[in-house]
Amino acid sequence: MTRWGIATTSSANPARSYHHGDLRQALIDSAAQLVHEKGPAGFSLREVARRAGVSHAAPAHHFGSTKGLLTAVASAGFEHLTEAMRAAVVGVEDPAERLRRLGRAYVGVSIRFPGHVALMFRSDIVDHDDEFFAACGLEAYAELDQTLEMVREAYNPDLDVQLAGKFVWASVQGLVDLSADFGPLDEKREVATHDLGALIDGFVVLMLDGFRQRT
Repeated sequence: MTRWGIATTSSANPARSYHHGDLRQALIDSAAQLVHEKGPAGFSLREVARRAGVSHAAPAHHFGSTKGLLTAVASAGFEHLTEAMRAAVVGVEDPAERLRRLGRAYVGVSIRFPGHVALMFRSDIVDHDDEFFAACGLEAYAELDQTLEMVREAYNPDLDVQLAGKFVWASVQGLVDLSADFGPLDEKREVATHDLGALIDGFVVLMLDGFRQRT
């Protein structure tokens, strides 16, 4: 099944125990699920290891520390977001439609990967100086910047793309953070997705009006 142009199969159900394959990825998946269920305050490397069915020393061995593992989860979140944003705008040249699709892609990722998204902008528990994390974040931002460059060309040659990007990102993230007003996403997924998607569409209209050149 797809929604907003991306698959919506949940990643929030990692295998209960690790048997073979990519242990690093299994630990990231287990960590993301734990953050989603318990929040960062309820996070521990020992619980991640227990869920993955490996030695309690395995997370530290692969990631060095709690911050190292949480940074890896946040990095993966940006990778998921970049992939979703790129898929959402393939073949779309209209800047307004691209902006709408990017917003809906972000909502889709927040629903599919809630544990990842919860960490992506946390500077207190995620290492923002980590080179891989920084690179993943810049890739995601580049997708938005490309669309805003098209908005500038179509609507306003004086548009500050960097400032507009911060505004768009903060607005969409704010909607995601306030999504609890629509009910728990896991229990009311369709309703929450529909309402957030409609809000994104409305926000894009308001944003574009604000981005237009004044005469």
